[in-house]
Amino acid sequence: MNKSLNVIVIGAGICGLSSAIWLRRAGHAVTLIDREGPGAGASFGNAGLLAQWAVVPVNTPDLPVTALKYMANPRSPFFMQWGALPQLVPWLVKFVANSRPARVQHMVSGIAGIVTDSVEQHIALTRGTRAERWIANSDLSYVYPSRQAFEADRLTWEYKRTEGFEPELIEGSAVQEAEPMLAPGIGCLAVLKGHGHILNPGAYMQDLARVLEDEGGRVVRAEARDIHIEGGQVRAVDTDQGRMACDKAVLAAGIWSRPLMNKLGLKVPLVAERGYHLHFSDPSQMPRNPMMITQGKFAVNPMATGLRCAGTVELGNADKGPSRRPLKHIARHVKRIFPGLRHAGVEEWMGFRPSTPDSLPLIGEIGQTGVFAAFGHQHIGLTAGPKTGRIVAAQIDGQPPNIDLAPYDANRFG
Repeated sequence: MNKSLNVIVIGAGICGLSSAIWLRRAGHAVTLIDREGPGAGASFGNAGLLAQWAVVPVNTPDLPVTALKYMANPRSPFFMQWGALPQLVPWLVKFVANSRPARVQHMVSGIAGIVTDSVEQHIALTRGTRAERWIANSDLSYVYPSRQAFEADRLTWEYKRTEGFEPELIEGSAVQEAEPMLAPGIGCLAVLKGHGHILNPGAYMQDLARVLEDEGGRVVRAEARDIHIEGGQVRAVDTDQGRMACDKAVLAAGIWSRPLMNKLGLKVPLVAERGYHLHFSDPSQMPRNPMMITQGKFAVNPMATGLRCAGTVELGNADKGPSRRPLKHIARHVKRIFPGLRHAGVEEWMGFRPSTPDSLPLIGEIGQTGVFAAFGHQHIGLTAGPKTGRIVAAQIDGQPPNIDLAPYDANRFG
């Protein structure tokens, strides 16, 4: 496309920042708006892993049995705001329906299409800029109490193997040789080589915003309240700072994209999957590489500012504060798995992962409106953000996609 367009990007998380940077590099005038500023939500508090291996959705074929076991166990890694259950039931019905084997394979393939080259995509986004310093190469270890526990997780690994992920197993005393801070009772690591992580997600987002400004884009703190459509096409975004005219718009506001989609006449089944982290400052020990704690269902990441333990699943509302049980759950497992860990302090955080019932994001144009979706990434927002932004920027710029975009169709929910 030869014509320079005026594009407004709504949402300054990783998807919005990536979309804005790639659009600016294509020669378009770009304004990025966010009510709280860059990286204030899930892009700040995530686990920081470039999870190229995270191709398996939560709703696998064993979901009904697993969910019943979790609900019967007060110490499970699954939590629910029961007051929100009536609003969640329609979404949960669709979520369970997508756990059929054929649907799961569709989801695995769709997720793989936007995550398996994540490190490469982050490097391409940041090469030669102030933001590249936050990307680190690393391996990833799945932490199991025993070889038997690893083998009991065979369904997950079967799906991972379809996308080329074959772990190297470390067992017995070799586990503590590989990761000295692990408790003696940890008997098996399933290690995936050649991945990466972010050393400080919040600082990374701030630097990406500066990269956009360095390259000629604008970053404005404003709340998007409506998308103005005339003749079927976007003409402006209405904000608390006034109306901002545009030729195209990108909606990348995470869970907050839902009310704006409603204003466009689309009822997207998007719920808040509430995620938590504990961030330990000045820790006495750090792992050599990031880990996934399989029993606790959370990630461990050695960062520039301390040790982050992030994860769990709590379904609920986006207008309620944090619950104590998920935070206690992480703390309990940290104490058990890292018995020698001491620290100066701990930060508690809760944020919202925007989750669809088919575990796939919405990427692409909404109808023929000139509004492009880039949200709904559930657990893989940081991982898939740069590629999502690159896809959306290419679509707006009139470039043909180099992957099948059907799994992410922004109009698939009607």
